[in-house]
Amino acid sequence: MVDSREFAVRWAAAISNTLLANLTREKLEQLLGGYVERLLTGDVDDARRVGRSMVANDFISSATLEVTLAHLGEHTPITPAQLGALASGYADGLRNRTLDQQELSRTAAMNATRRAENAVRASEAKFRAIFQSSAFPIVVVNLDGSVVDVNEAAETMLSYQRDELLGMTARDLAHPDDRAALREIGQRLVHSELDHVRVEKRMIRSDGETIQTHMAISLVREDDESPPYFVTMIENMNEMRALQTQLVRQSLNDMQTGLPNRAQFLGWLEGAVGTKGPETLALVQVDVDGFRGVNDAFGHEVGNRVLMQVAGHLRAVFEGVGKVARIGEDEFGVLIKDPRDVAGVVALVEEFARRLEEPTWIGANGVGVTCSAGVVAGAARGGDAADLLRAADVTVGWAKRDGKAQWALYDRERDRRDKESYALAASIPGALEEGQFRVDYLPLRSLVDGRVLALEAKIVWDHPVHGVLCPDTFVEQSSGNGMIVRLVHWALEEACGHAARWCAELGEKAPVLTVDLPLRLCQEPELVAVVARVLEQTGLPASHLRFELAERVPSLLTDERLEELTILAERGTGLVLDQVNGGNVGVDRLRLLPLSGVKFTGSVVHGLAEGANRVEESASVTLLRWASILRVPLYADGVRTQVEADRLAELGVTGGQGPHFGSVLTAAEVTDLLLT
Repeated sequence: MVDSREFAVRWAAAISNTLLANLTREKLEQLLGGYVERLLTGDVDDARRVGRSMVANDFISSATLEVTLAHLGEHTPITPAQLGALASGYADGLRNRTLDQQELSRTAAMNATRRAENAVRASEAKFRAIFQSSAFPIVVVNLDGSVVDVNEAAETMLSYQRDELLGMTARDLAHPDDRAALREIGQRLVHSELDHVRVEKRMIRSDGETIQTHMAISLVREDDESPPYFVTMIENMNEMRALQTQLVRQSLNDMQTGLPNRAQFLGWLEGAVGTKGPETLALVQVDVDGFRGVNDAFGHEVGNRVLMQVAGHLRAVFEGVGKVARIGEDEFGVLIKDPRDVAGVVALVEEFARRLEEPTWIGANGVGVTCSAGVVAGAARGGDAADLLRAADVTVGWAKRDGKAQWALYDRERDRRDKESYALAASIPGALEEGQFRVDYLPLRSLVDGRVLALEAKIVWDHPVHGVLCPDTFVEQSSGNGMIVRLVHWALEEACGHAARWCAELGEKAPVLTVDLPLRLCQEPELVAVVARVLEQTGLPASHLRFELAERVPSLLTDERLEELTILAERGTGLVLDQVNGGNVGVDRLRLLPLSGVKFTGSVVHGLAEGANRVEESASVTLLRWASILRVPLYADGVRTQVEADRLAELGVTGGQGPHFGSVLTAAEVTDLLLT
């Protein structure tokens, strides 16, 4: 079964202010839930039935239909064909409702006339009023086909004067190809028990124009011996279909920019990947960078002008090459069928980016934006429209993460790796409950005597499918979805528990526990409280716990978060600047942190290897000598050889870790190492 609850709630919210029907919100959501389920699981016939049912439930405001089509096209995977069918069914239901009401009115009028003839002929005036004021054309014809009466609406529709019509026959008004069928219908009514029938037939205006009509033909038999006659109520289907076309057009186009909307764009994609589509295609998704900032700074009116400018540039660049649509609040899509080559598509994207350099002037402010673009190119037939859109969205995400204001090309292998990483990050809570994680330790040894100075906690995932996974495999993605908080909290409790037991055995000789503190954890408002709780529960002294901060972290923290770290240091917990690799260390921010150590890695360490490049060696020596002015212990990670260890010791580095000093150890192996 399709879970239609969420779609129904959102649909109800969209149309509630347009309804004329007296429904409670609960009844409305229940009714719309049935509609959504039928639309998502059915075909165009089901969509047509939904449209009729809406009219049957008194959803008869034109605003209700307009909002419904726009909302369903934007927020549900309903096809343009289904939207058109829904509008058609709605129009059909509205027409039948009107005809039924008119037929009831006509029947009442006829009965009133018969009663009036038997009683008071004054009632004929009432029938005449109904007849003349009807919005639907009405033509009265006797059995030989002569027109005996018409109302004003019929005169207007057929563009004849009344006197002209009264001198004509039904044959004169009918389309030549439909005359025989209408004659047969009349004979069937006369010679059967039927008293009315509905048909779609064509009529001819005075200027020769053909009108497609829907007719309700009734045979009226008087109670006396007067001859029967036909009363035909007529609906101009040309006007109804024009309205239907307009409604569908509005449902498939963005009213603000005039571009096709997401629903129509999906229709293009579905057609492109079909068996009759192009051989290849290119899909370009364009996202406006920082659009919310424009709205917040200048207001939505200015934001709308910026979107109009972006839409205009897209039209200008891709006109004649591809189809452009607005597929989101600040997202646009371009579909190019059978592109000449990918380089040509990229050149168009870059031309679009150049046009954006021209700002939109709002008073004295030249407001401008940049855009990030994702390009997906490949075979068209046999593909999936939803997969193509997802690939484009993913690719735009890469461009934004790489710095925005640029384009990225879809890479299937990168996408596969990202999906695996996202899946791993999402499954962390279950893995924690099942005990798939453990904490191993990488010793940091003294460069003087080799004793263990510290133990760096490493989170290891013993995955049932992928085997043993190191932190690099899942930590980055878990930071993106927030799971890193729960994971590090667990690892902190686990590692502090181990360290407390070692500290109980060795006292002050026990090595310090070091734990990586990701940026996301540094931003936690309760970080100090969490650390205090863990230390209290495990019994580990604060002086035996040290957090390692990546080189870039201090520059990304607010003053408030830096103050939190300072409080930790004041309570005895150490702070080590980690992964220093010779870049911009951000001295101005470092001065605000009470560091208890700096750990170098990468080229700083390897520049001291035997046979290293003299420029790299000079840079390493200079940086390590500069670091000595911080007056804190220096450490090295990734030490590979004894030569590197010796040179590091000469330059004042206290301890090192890496392949030269051994690999990661389990908690049990650390116990054996320390206590035996």
